[in-house]
Amino acid sequence: MSAATLTDYDVYLWSEGSHYRAYEKLGAHLGEEDGVAGTHFAVWAPDARAVSVIGDFNGWQAGVNPMHPVDASGVWKAFIPGVRQGTLYKYAVTSRYGNYHVEKADPYGFASEIRPLTASKVWDLSGYRWADGEWLARRGRAATLDAPIAIYEVHLGSWRKVPHEGNRWLGYRELAAQLADYVHHMGYTHVEFLPVSEHPLDASWGLPAGRLLRPDQPLRHAAGLMYLIDTLHQRGLGVILDWVPAHFPRDVHGLGYFDGTHLYEHSDPRLGEHQDWGTFIFNYGRKEISNFLISNALFWLDKYHIDGLRVDAVASMLYLDYSRKEGGLGPDRFGSRENLDAIDFLRRFSTSASTPSTPT
Repeated sequence: MSAATLTDYDVYLWSEGSHYRAYEKLGAHLGEEDGVAGTHFAVWAPDARAVSVIGDFNGWQAGVNPMHPVDASGVWKAFIPGVRQGTLYKYAVTSRYGNYHVEKADPYGFASEIRPLTASKVWDLSGYRWADGEWLARRGRAATLDAPIAIYEVHLGSWRKVPHEGNRWLGYRELAAQLADYVHHMGYTHVEFLPVSEHPLDASWGLPAGRLLRPDQPLRHAAGLMYLIDTLHQRGLGVILDWVPAHFPRDVHGLGYFDGTHLYEHSDPRLGEHQDWGTFIFNYGRKEISNFLISNALFWLDKYHIDGLRVDAVASMLYLDYSRKEGGLGPDRFGSRENLDAIDFLRRFSTSASTPSTPT
């Protein structure tokens, strides 16, 4: 059985909301079935009537490669022979409600086209060979409460540019030696990246993050980001990632209204939308959403060897009256202004992210 195959235990953990390595099973994963090479696909769309995988391999035609529901979990899966590394794909989703049909990028996809194109890309992250074993072995000792810490915050896209080539951004690999030399010379102990996930607008410095598991493609691919982090680690520098679970874009191909219902965002528009930013807010009270976000956090720790996460816009998550008129949402069930679901999510996230794991 392929490592990417959904097992009964995976379905149990997912339905319980405790599958904190869900990125290993949902999304697109190269593998085999009955000795035939191809790709396993899995996506969560509980209120879909039909889901299929579309891409160059089937002329982007819905229904040619249908997915099948996995028990009552809301997860749909399919194995497609011959689909290889780099293949572009989306999910064609038809809802149970109103015959709503939409083509969605993969919430668990590891790579994608460069915007404004929106397809996901089958990608295997296991090819990079890390050389930061010494750092990983000692980083726990470097993070004690009495250890000095000085953090250099950087937006990788605008840190340095190439004037003679149209003022373009440096790629991850181009940044590596320059950034490591500078930060080390200035005496910092850590580098904090402003959000590196795919996002809709370069001028936003990485906000809001739309594709949470994909590094920003204009800076180049996953291996380049791994090389950058690896280089910093080899210079004795920790890496913190600015992580954004507070809101997400409304793009049609993204998470919003995913299966014809408010799946990822809260269905109550007072709780589901940021009035200041025009973005959706995750429904932290839904166990699958908490699962999705925690799995994403651990993905960055596991696959990219990130040393810590700085959570963005926490105040907007914690308080029901954040940036709203007085009494706009009313009190919680205890008569206070706190968002209890968000607090519970952050508690679970903190516990899970602090659990020792073995980066791969």
